[in-house]
Amino acid sequence: MAALPDRFVGESQTESLIDLRDLTVEHLSGLLEEETESWRAELDWDFRASADLVRRFVQLRSLNGFGLAVDGVIAGYSYYVAEDGKGLVGDFYVRAAYRTLDRHARLLQAVLDAIWRTPGTRRVEAQLMMLSANGPQKARGGDFEPPEISQWNRAVPYARWFHAYPRQFLEAPLASIRGLPARETGVAFGPWSESWYDAAAQLIASAYRGHTDSSINDQYRSAQGARRFLTNIVQYPGCGAFFAPASLVGWDRKNRALCGLSLASLVAPEVGHITQICVGPQRQGQGIGYELLRRSLIALAAHGCRDVSLTVTSANESALRLYRQVGFRLRREFSAYVWEMA
Repeated sequence: MAALPDRFVGESQTESLIDLRDLTVEHLSGLLEEETESWRAELDWDFRASADLVRRFVQLRSLNGFGLAVDGVIAGYSYYVAEDGKGLVGDFYVRAAYRTLDRHARLLQAVLDAIWRTPGTRRVEAQLMMLSANGPQKARGGDFEPPEISQWNRAVPYARWFHAYPRQFLEAPLASIRGLPARETGVAFGPWSESWYDAAAQLIASAYRGHTDSSINDQYRSAQGARRFLTNIVQYPGCGAFFAPASLVGWDRKNRALCGLSLASLVAPEVGHITQICVGPQRQGQGIGYELLRRSLIALAAHGCRDVSLTVTSANESALRLYRQVGFRLRREFSAYVWEMA
């Protein structure tokens, strides 16, 4: 591993926060390798494409964020994007041997401080999957075990603006979908295409109006924001590689108005992920969401996937009922975090 710059190594200071633009790919190599293995082991998720993006932007000295150095080793890092009045914590990871509540809080404090210094910022969003189910892991007797989520929340910086929304990472074996019966919905189904972008953005904005998920992700609050959300799903690897054969839309047979959509990705060679599923408010409760999901799962199974995953907000009881009915089970709990000025 490359040596850290001299100014970050000293006898009296064993821990330092370092601007990511002062680090090289070699400095982050061990950390990114461990993070990639953690995603594989804990979520069956191939993180290599995302890690490669981090390496690319670090090499270009264009990634905003911080590395946490402990005894000359980069023990953790986090990066962020801040624009249009909002900050987004893009990733956050601390190596297992160095995890403590204080280190997580210190790294997050540095990132949030930097975001809030960006002129016009009024909101920050983060979904930190690599925090354990009840918060960051804490050293205890040589082992690591998660503290209560309330303990983590008390340590969160900018607590007066902070909101936590419990979420769940669910998975299902695709062998179980063979027995799922089709349902008659009166809706026509077909493949996703870019011609549906505008209608899908309108659909998402209407489906999530007043919904808890629009508090978590403010892109759901407008058609313009929803279109950006769709672009991120289709064009970037944050939620896996977009998989068109399992991405479907449903429309009214009479007027061809879009009623629902289910979008899918591949997060590993044999693992699919449902990145978005929603139904218009006037057509909910008619089995459209079930049928979209069933068809997406069949397409993923036909591709050779053995498992499929998705995330859902714990307060979304109707969605949870559907997913459990289809065969999804809890793999991991995490939280979506939002800081918003009153």
